[in-house]
Order: sequence, then structure tokens, then C-alpha cells
Amino acid sequence: MKYLRALVKMFLFFGSTFGLYGAWFVADFIIPNKQYWRQLIFRTWSRWFVQISGIKVDVIGETPKAPFFLVSNHLSYTDIPVLRSIIESVFVAKGDIESWLFAGKIVRDMGNIYIDRENRRDIPRAGSKILSKLHDGEGVIIFPEGTSTKGEEVLPFNSSFFEFAAQTDLPIHYASISYQVEGSDEKASEAICWWDDISFIEHLWKFFQLKECRAIISFGYESVVKPDRKELAKELWNRVNEKFIPVI
Repeated sequence: MKYLRALVKMFLFFGSTFGLYGAWFVADFIIPNKQYWRQLIFRTWSRWFVQISGIKVDVIGETPKAPFFLVSNHLSYTDIPVLRSIIESVFVAKGDIESWLFAGKIVRDMGNIYIDRENRRDIPRAGSKILSKLHDGEGVIIFPEGTSTKGEEVLPFNSSFFEFAAQTDLPIHYASISYQVEGSDEKASEAICWWDDISFIEHLWKFFQLKECRAIISFGYESVVKPDRKELAKELWNRVNEKFIPVI
């Protein structure tokens, strides 16, 4: 049964992804207010992904209103549609996604920002892009751990990501994300968190075998402002870590 479930979810996932993007690709040539329609497509895709996957989303705290800059711990590719399904935003994505077949262009066309995390000189460029998105009234989310994890702990935040924020006194919001699997022998740390050395498609197939799961998003109640990037990274890590629920 779980393999049939995964097969159906795969079909619905790829069908909805390419269907929505196909509609955007065609309409992009003629529609006004592209930002509004891009946000609508991204939001619709995210909510469909959550429904197809059987993810129940629990939200703790008040979600920020765009424009905002928000940081969160990172556990899986599922973090993106889960967060995007509840708040209007774009994401800062690692640069190697840009080379993925089809996915690279789709991610860029949805307004997300690529960053080469191995090249420190690329961080100011990404910071400028983030400020531009905020100026346009959009929310921006970044995962400063720099990688997805198994969910045992929150990794230290890369302080270089916050240089532009420290220099401009930008208020930064924060959130913690965790997952639970109920009524199954599968562990969330294995079936949902993407930390082991397998491809995206392989992990997606394993994830789609789950009947359902729960995502818990806990938002901070106030933003953080500090003039020093290292102090800013440490303070944000402390606040996210306080709210973090380890994944088992």
C-alpha cells in the first residue's frame, strides 16, 4: 500500500508542479503585476504540496507580515512549502540548486535568491538582493545553518549571512521547525529530514510513502537587531534553539 501511495503522490506532485509552472511560463509574457501572480503560483504550489504530502501544520505564535527577513533551522526540502504555505515569502537557496534540471529555473522564476555559500564574496550580492526584495514588499527566509540536518540539534548559524543586516540595523524575525510522525513505524528523522547521502528523488519517494505527518512551526514574538553580525548570529541561534523540538 505504501508504494502505491508514494506512486500516486509522485504523480500528483509532478503534475501540479509542471502544471502550475507551465501556466506561469505562458502567462509571464502577458500579465501585469508579475510579483503578485508569482506569489500566487508559489503559494498555491506550496499548499498543494502540503495537501498531497499529508502534512498537518501546527503554527505557534504570530506569523510576520511582509516585508520581513526571517531565519529558521533547516531539516528538509519540505521546510520550504510548509513555511510558504503559511507566510508570503521567497527563500535564499544554495547555489548548486541552480544547476538542477528544470528545478533550477523554476526556483529562480519564483523569485528565490541563489547564493554561493562557498564564496564569501557572493554574500554581499545576495544581501543586496534580499534588501531589494524587502523594498518591493516581500518576505525573505534564509536557513543560516547552511545545510539540512537530522533534527537532533540546531547547528551554529553562519554569521557571514548577517553582515548586511547588521550594517543596516535590519530587524530579523525567527522561527523553529520540527516534524512528527504518528501511527507509523517510520521515524521523522529518517523519512522527512534530508540529511543522508541520497538524491532528492530517492528521498522524495521515501517521504511520500508516509500516510501523513505533522510539521510544528514556532515563531518568535519579537525581532532581533544588533550591529555586530557575530552577536546577531549567536542571539538568533539561541532564540531558535530555545523553541526547537528535536526530531525523533
